[in-house]
Amino acid sequence: MCGCLAIQQAFQGSLVNSAYLVGIAAIFDFFDGFAARALRVSSPIGKDLDSLADLVTFGVVPGIMLFQMIRVTSGTDLTTFLPSSWTPEGEGVNLLPYVAFLIPIFSAIRLAKFNNDTRQSESFIGLPTPANAIFISSFPLMDRFYIDLKGSAYEDQPIMFLFDPAFLAVLSCVLSILLIAPIPLFALKFRFFGWRGNRIRYIFLGLSLGLLIGFQYLGIPLIIILYILMSLINNLIQRRNISSP
Repeated sequence: MCGCLAIQQAFQGSLVNSAYLVGIAAIFDFFDGFAARALRVSSPIGKDLDSLADLVTFGVVPGIMLFQMIRVTSGTDLTTFLPSSWTPEGEGVNLLPYVAFLIPIFSAIRLAKFNNDTRQSESFIGLPTPANAIFISSFPLMDRFYIDLKGSAYEDQPIMFLFDPAFLAVLSCVLSILLIAPIPLFALKFRFFGWRGNRIRYIFLGLSLGLLIGFQYLGIPLIIILYILMSLINNLIQRRNISSP
């Protein structure tokens, strides 16, 4: 439901509302595992439904949000890729925003891999779709609230390069690759709450809280970047421990 409402809001141009709905969906997605364990229920249908819901909310929604951001920031006359004679309205079509739809495609591939890869029971391989969706959803929030906090001219903001249409198009490609990249990433799944065995999770949550307090909405994409970096460091440590006598 959050995904459907987020799509409707994105088509209306209310990307901030879409971002909030993605955040609410992420909370539900985080706690569904706790609910299943508390109720002691599990089924293959539940696993498939979870991935189908993820595809809508964390695949289609961020793709549409990126499409709208690229479309708005590029304008209709940035670059015309198709001749006017090819379009019913007699006007050229800017194809750059359609690069954003790589996100739903690669999200579907990522989720299909997850459902059939036994190695991903305790960790992830490739960027999880919720993390990817949260990263993309942070852009409308930064665009709206960072400028209000600083109170200066729109063009003078140090983060404005993030809203360049070419940067957003390249970002779509990079994130699509990360979704299916063979990079192990730790999962925020707590089977028990002791420090031992959950050290990296507690450190990540503590640093994430600090980023949110210190940078507010700008801290959201930094948290996702931190998640990837900490996973890479954790992989190196584990490899070193395995190789050491």
